[in-house]
Parts: sequence; C-alpha cells; structure tokens
Amino acid sequence: MKRQFTGFLNGTIAAASYGTNPLFALPLYAGGIGVNSVLFYRYAIAVLIYGLWLKFHKKLSFKINRKEFFVLLILGLLFSFSSLTLFDAFNYIQVGVACTILFIYPIFVAVIMALFFKEKITKTVIFSIILTFSGIWLLYNGKAGITLNLHGVILVLLSAIFYALYIVGVKNISVVKHIKSDKLSFYVMLFGLLVYIINLKFCTELQMINSPFLWLCTLGLALFPTIISLETIAISIKLIGSTTTAILGALEPLTAIFFGVVFFHEHLTFRIIVGVILVLAGVFLVILRKKLKQMFEKNNCLY
Repeated sequence: MKRQFTGFLNGTIAAASYGTNPLFALPLYAGGIGVNSVLFYRYAIAVLIYGLWLKFHKKLSFKINRKEFFVLLILGLLFSFSSLTLFDAFNYIQVGVACTILFIYPIFVAVIMALFFKEKITKTVIFSIILTFSGIWLLYNGKAGITLNLHGVILVLLSAIFYALYIVGVKNISVVKHIKSDKLSFYVMLFGLLVYIINLKFCTELQMINSPFLWLCTLGLALFPTIISLETIAISIKLIGSTTTAILGALEPLTAIFFGVVFFHEHLTFRIIVGVILVLAGVFLVILRKKLKQMFEKNNCLY
C-alpha cells in the first residue's frame, strides 16, 4: 500500500511539475529574454545541478561508449527540438491549450510504431486519433471565425512528434535500453544543450539576466519541470508502472491550464473544456488499449 501511495505521489508531482513550464517561462519572455536563451539557461543549470546530484549523491558513473554517444546525441537533439518548438509555441497560443495538444504524443508513438515497427493499428487507436483531433479542432476553431494561431498549433504538433520520436528511440534502440534512466536523462539534457549553443551562435547572442526575480524563474524552470519531474517520474514508473504514470500525466496540461487562467488571465471557455476532455479521452484510450483488449478477451471467454 505504501509502495503504491509513493508511486502515485511521485507520478502526480512529476506531471504537475512539468506543467509549471509556462509559469516560469512566460515571465522570462515578458522580461525580454528570447526562447533560445531561456532554454539555454534551463538546460545548462539543470545539467550542472543534476550532474552534481548524480555524481555525489547517487555515485553514478558517467562512462559511455562510442555507440551510446551517437545514440544519446540523437535522442538529446530530438528532446531539445521538442522543448524548443513547445516554448516557441507559448508566444502564439494559450499555454494551457499548447500543453493539452502536446499531450497527444502517445498517439504519434502508436502511429510511428505502426509505420516503422509493424505494430498493428487497432480500431481503438483509430478511434483515439479521431477523438484527439476532434478535440484539437475544437481548441483551434473558436466562435465567429476566431481561431488559434496556426503557426502556434503547428509548433506544438511538431513538439509532440519530436517527443514521440524520442520515446520510440528510448524504447526500441537496443544500445540505450540498459542505460539507467537518470544517466540517460543527464546525457539527453547535456546533448540537447548543443541546440541552443548553436542557435545562439556559440553563446555570442545569449541574453543576460539581470533581475533577481527572473533568475528565480530560471532556477524554477531548471528545477521543477526538469530535474524534479525527471526524478519523480522515474520513481513512479518503478513503483506503479508506466501505464498508471502515463495516466497521471494528464495533470500536466491541467496544471498548465490552471496557471494560464490564474496567473496569465487566459480564457477557459466551454469549448476549450470539451476540447481538452476529448484530447485526454483519446490519449487515455491509447495508453490503456492493451489492458482494454485483455479485459475484452477475458470477458469473451466467459461466454
């Protein structure tokens, strides 16, 4: 019982922590700090703190071979591109809507697995795709012809695709399957940092932060949606499994919506609520499809 409670608690903290991305990012934007500089500070501080934590607290060895290096480099770039497109989308659409659309990445994982790894696309997956994109359509199309910024929506969809590719890579590339999750996360962030170093022309265009409040936001961005989220999600998966942890992940867009409404005065309409429900329902069906199939087959055996 204690094991399950600890797992649920960590899964809840992981999802809610990741949902704080806009809480810390938007004040930095308002302070004139650009997306690449914001993400450079996030990744750099997280790599430094997390690296020290792993080295001196967990006594982790950072040794990797050449094959692992190249695979981790690719995974780091995918993960970083997902961050870059999501954070850029915050400039164009409501943060709650952006994080809700991002949450459809399990749908893309299912599609990628079907296209490249010959997994069967079931009726459940097809229905889930219809549900989620119906939800996105509701989020996109407002009243009286008012729609979300298309550029922002495309950026979030790209973010979800990059993250789905990252997940597929972690699960299916044999070279990294044996690497511990915390070591994997460290190298993913370290190599992901290269994206912002290059985008900022080797930091010659890095914007300086000169406000204590903005430094607190930067530290919060490195700690809560990055280090704390990574640590707690690993514990949650270990204690209650990936499926339950993924379901708890629904708190991520809900947390972002909460902060968007309370702190940034974003509008929460009935249409947005229905759209969010449809997206979450579609994602849950994909996450639970194997269990639902087992339950259906078990019930059929009773007749």
